[in-house]
Amino acid sequence: MRFPPINLYSLPKQLRDYEKPMKLFTLDFESFYSRTFSLSKLTYDEYINDDQFEVIGVGVKRNSEPTQWFSGTKQETHDWLVQFDLDNNAVIMHNAMFDASILAFHFGIYPKVILDTLAMARALHGATVGNSLKRLAEYYGVGEKGTEVHNFIDYHRDTFTPQELAAYGEYCKQDVNLTKQIFDLMRSKFNQTELKLIDMTIRMYTEPKFMYDREFLVQHLKEVQDKREGIINDIARRLDFIEVGISNPDEVVLDVLGPVTPERRDKALKTLRSNPKFAELLRSYGVEPPMKTSLTTGKDTYALAKTDEGMKALLEHENPDVQALAAARLGVKSSLEETRTQRLIDTGDRNNGYLPIGLNYYGARTGRWSATQGLQFQNLPNKSDLKQGVVAPPGYVIIGADLSNIELRVGLWFAGQMDKLQLLQEGKDLYKDFASSVFNVPYDDVDKDQRFIGKTSSLSLIYGVGAGKLRNAIKQGSGKDIGEIEAKRIVDMYREDYSDVAGMWRTGGEVISAVANNYGMDFGYNNLCAVEGGTGIRLPSGLHLAYPNLRQQYNDKQKLEWVYDKSSKEIDRVYGAKVFQGTVQALARCVIGESMVRINKKYPLALTLHDANYLTVREQYADEALKFVEDEMVRAPSWLPGIVLGVEGHIGRNLKEV
Repeated sequence: MRFPPINLYSLPKQLRDYEKPMKLFTLDFESFYSRTFSLSKLTYDEYINDDQFEVIGVGVKRNSEPTQWFSGTKQETHDWLVQFDLDNNAVIMHNAMFDASILAFHFGIYPKVILDTLAMARALHGATVGNSLKRLAEYYGVGEKGTEVHNFIDYHRDTFTPQELAAYGEYCKQDVNLTKQIFDLMRSKFNQTELKLIDMTIRMYTEPKFMYDREFLVQHLKEVQDKREGIINDIARRLDFIEVGISNPDEVVLDVLGPVTPERRDKALKTLRSNPKFAELLRSYGVEPPMKTSLTTGKDTYALAKTDEGMKALLEHENPDVQALAAARLGVKSSLEETRTQRLIDTGDRNNGYLPIGLNYYGARTGRWSATQGLQFQNLPNKSDLKQGVVAPPGYVIIGADLSNIELRVGLWFAGQMDKLQLLQEGKDLYKDFASSVFNVPYDDVDKDQRFIGKTSSLSLIYGVGAGKLRNAIKQGSGKDIGEIEAKRIVDMYREDYSDVAGMWRTGGEVISAVANNYGMDFGYNNLCAVEGGTGIRLPSGLHLAYPNLRQQYNDKQKLEWVYDKSSKEIDRVYGAKVFQGTVQALARCVIGESMVRINKKYPLALTLHDANYLTVREQYADEALKFVEDEMVRAPSWLPGIVLGVEGHIGRNLKEV
C-alpha cells in the first residue's frame, strides 16, 4: 500500500541558501528488478509506481561518518530514514532523479538540497569519461564499484538469505562511499548557481507542478487516431492525381473518384516507398521534402530514409497530418502525436493527475536541458494541441515567459557589434532594419514578407551560413525561392554590415588551434571567455565548452577538417563559425540559468523549455508573479554589461495558452 498522495502545494519552500549550516548526507537505494521489470525498459515513474516495485535496502552516510545500511519493510524503512531529518539537510545521490523520486513518491521525504553526481559529471565530462558510477570511480581512482547487483536479479527482499542480504548491503555501502568521494572531487568545479539548477531540475520531476486534463487528452487521442486513417485514405486519393501530373489537388477534385477501395489504399501505402512520389505528397501538404548530398554522386537527393535527420523531423512536424504521412511511409503503427498523447494520459494516471517533468541538466554540450523519462516537452512543436492537455492545478494558473531572440542578442554582444545593440536599445526591430537594407526601402515601409527574409537572414547568417542554406531556409519558411544570386547578395551584405560578427568566425578558428595545441587566449568582447588549452572555452559559470579528442582528419571529399568526439559513438566537425555558435548558445543558457535561480527563490519553477520558463501560481497572484518573472528574465547578468534583453510573458490555464 503506497503512502497517500502528497499535496505538493502545502510543502514548505524547499530550496534554501546553501551557505546555511546543514548536514551532508549521501544516499543510495537498492530495489527489486528482473529481466522484464527494470529501468532499461521503464521510465522512473513507471518503475517506481508499479506494484512490483520494492526497496530491498538503502545506504546512508552522514557527512564523512561510516555508511549505514538498512533493509526492512516499507514502513520500517520510512521510520529509519526519518531519523536523519533529510527534509532539513542536503543529500548527495548518483542519478538523483531516481533516488529522490523514491524518497518523494514512497516515503514523502523531500531533501532541503538535492545534489547529483550524475548531473555534475554530465557537465564536467560529457562524452570523455562516461557518467556511470563505475566509469567515474575508475576515472577519479577512488575505488571499484561492486558487481553483486548482477547476482540478485529476480530477488525480492524476502528471497535473500541473511548472508546474501549482508553482501548486498556491503555493495550498496560501497556505492555510497564512491558517490561521496566523487562529489568531493567535483564540488569545487561548480558555483552555487549551477548546483541550484541541478536541484531545481530534479524537483521538476519529484515535485511536479503541472497536471493533465484527462478528458481532453482522451478525446484528442481518438481524433488523432481517426485522422490517421483518414489521412491514409487521403494519400490514396492524392496519389491517383499525382500520377497524372496534378501535384496539389483541392478537396473538390479529390472527391471525384469517390470512396477509397481497399485495393487503392494498399497501393497507396506501397507507393509511399517511392521517393519522388512521397516528395510530391509532401508538397501537396505545403511541405518541401528534406534534401541531402549523396555520398555516392555528390549531388542533392531526397533525405527520406528512416535514419535521415530530415525524415526524423517530419515525424515531429508541427502539423500532425505530416507526422501521420511520415509514419505511414515508415510503416509506423502510431504517429508520434498518438504516442505522446497516450504517454501523457498514462503518466497522469500513475501520479494522481500530476506530470513529473524529466529533464537532463546539461543534456547538451552547451549546457542546455534535454528531455528524458518519456514526456518529451523539449520536442513538442510550439503550436502542438497536446499542450492544451497540460494544465495548472485547480485554483492555479500557468505563468510562461520567453526570452526574445536571446541568442541573437548575446551573439551581437559577444562579437562586440555594439551598433546593432544600440538599435535594440532604441527600440528598433533588427529584422526590419536588415530587411530595410536588403530591399532598399525605408524602415517603416518594410512589409511582412520582407521582414520574414530579414528575420531568417539575421538568425541564420550570424552563424556563418552560406547562400545555399539561406536560400533553402527562406524557401522552407515562405515557399518562395529567392534564387542563388539573391541569396549570395544578402549573405555578402550581412557580412559587410555585421563585420564584427564575421570577425568572430575567424577568431573561432584561432580558438580551435588554441584548444588543440594546448595554449590559452581570450575570446569574445570584453575578454568574456578564456580558452584553456586542452580543456575548452571557460564560461562565466566556471564550466567549459569542451571539444573532446579534438583532431584533424580527412572527410569524404579528402578535405582536412577539425573534428571532436560528440559522444562515445559519434564525431562532429567544427570550424570557426561553429565555435562562435556553440559559445553563444552556451552563454545564452547561462543567462536563462541565472534568471531561473532568481525566479525560483520566490516561485518554484515547473519547467524550462528552450528560452522560456514556466511556473504555476495561485490565480490571485498571477499578475504580480508575471511581472516578477519578466523583471528577472530581462535583468542582465553582471558579466554582460550593456546588453538589452527582451521578454514576452503570458498567463493561462494550460501550457498552450502561454
